[in-house]
Amino acid sequence: MSDSITSAALREAALVSKAWPYEEARKLLKRYEKGTPAKGHVLFETGYGPSGLPHIGTFNEVLRTTMVRRAYEEMSDIPTRLIAFSDDMDGLRKVPDNVPNQAMLAEHLGKPLTKIPDPFGKFESFAHHNNAMLREFLDRFGFDYDFRSSTEAYEGGQFDEALKDILRHYQAIMDIMLPTLRKERQATYSPVLPVSPKSGIVLQVPVTVVDADAGLIRFDDEGEEITQSILGGKAKLQWKVDWAMRWVALGVDYEMSGKDLIDSVTQSSKICRALGARPPEGFNYEMFLDEKGEKISKSKGNGLSLEQWLTYGPEESLAFYAYREPKKAKQLHMGVIPRAVDEYWQFRGNYPGQPVEQRLGNPVHHIHRATLEAVPEAPLPVTFGLLLNLVGVMGDAKPEQVWGYLANYVPDASAEKYPELDRLIGHALAYHRDFVAPTLKRRKPEANEAAALRALDGKLAEMPADASAEDIQNEVYAIGKDEAFGFASLRDWFKALYETLLGAEQGPRMGSFIALYGIANSRRLIAEALA
Repeated sequence: MSDSITSAALREAALVSKAWPYEEARKLLKRYEKGTPAKGHVLFETGYGPSGLPHIGTFNEVLRTTMVRRAYEEMSDIPTRLIAFSDDMDGLRKVPDNVPNQAMLAEHLGKPLTKIPDPFGKFESFAHHNNAMLREFLDRFGFDYDFRSSTEAYEGGQFDEALKDILRHYQAIMDIMLPTLRKERQATYSPVLPVSPKSGIVLQVPVTVVDADAGLIRFDDEGEEITQSILGGKAKLQWKVDWAMRWVALGVDYEMSGKDLIDSVTQSSKICRALGARPPEGFNYEMFLDEKGEKISKSKGNGLSLEQWLTYGPEESLAFYAYREPKKAKQLHMGVIPRAVDEYWQFRGNYPGQPVEQRLGNPVHHIHRATLEAVPEAPLPVTFGLLLNLVGVMGDAKPEQVWGYLANYVPDASAEKYPELDRLIGHALAYHRDFVAPTLKRRKPEANEAAALRALDGKLAEMPADASAEDIQNEVYAIGKDEAFGFASLRDWFKALYETLLGAEQGPRMGSFIALYGIANSRRLIAEALA
């Protein structure tokens, strides 16, 4: 935020901003309108199931939660914390498709993830491996968080009092949960899942409360009646009960979740109230869809992975895409990346000249505020779309060759002067190589189109090598409007240029492209189209 904007002006604008992080944050203002909670801070939480590797959904949830946290901090002086909680005591239900040593993992189905050997052979357990990946993943983006392990919390006694309280309210919890279950599930359901002393498996069996204050239960384990404590990691809770218990034990004030967990939020909130606590604030975001409009599934492999996005676009573009319209289902596929890159830069370019009210509604404010950075002011001299068109006609190019063409268009063009543009060149080359090049197909021009191309070539021949993009664009417009060439609209002329010169259905502002590619090179491109 610019030094010219005072913290008082920022807070005043934040209190009325309609940007969704501020609207969410105001729920917390209302929650603690009487002052700081007894624990001394407002607690945000995100949850992660380490039965698989971290993915783009994990990034989105932590990013969006952090955006709400930062928005709240702009409105309030109450300290905040963010817990990234790993449900690593869950029993492994299914062997993931994307890990090695699957036969070994299959032998440990049902055991807590922290008790299963690491199939990668690097860590103490499968959960420890995935937790390490999660932390590396979050650190990469500069998130500020406190990592918590479910196993450590259960085994270390952090949840002991809350677990005893679950037993004290056992029947009330059963009354909440049983009506939501099928008949056959009702017969075996228990809020508490004991860990078998024989097999180490997290059991799905009915239990009887023996002594709630001592944390004792009774259950059947392969025909033997066992009386066992639920403390010290000897049991865990069913998912919805576990979620509610965690909210109570940790004092969670805010947690968001996907639309697919609306029912879980409802039931967990009821259990939370039965335990005498207030459920956290939060909202349900919509799910990502693939390019066919189908829900993204890790097992199907449809949609984009985090690694794929970051191969073809920078982190800021992914954060931009995650910020926009979180309650609207959005397609997540390769084709959305270029637009997200250019829209991020468009909003970033607008930011310095905006009054504070507009800045707080600008996505880049929330993207960079998430990691407590100021919005960078360095400009981007060309768009990502223009870069893609340039590398499209260059073919198999190297970054230094792209910089050579950029010198036609950008004064003192260099990677040192424009490091962010240098990063984008790498992304553009990768995107073109893997996604655009296989689809490019230049067609032969129709007779009227060929005549127009010859006219354009003639105009370019008369122009100086350093002609401005605007002057070139004026000549392109004049030809498209000339009735002699028979274009029903300028759109038809531009479409012809894109399809005959670039091999694509859409393209850039041609004046800018020709200035970037160079007049001589552009004339050669026209000659190839007319040959």
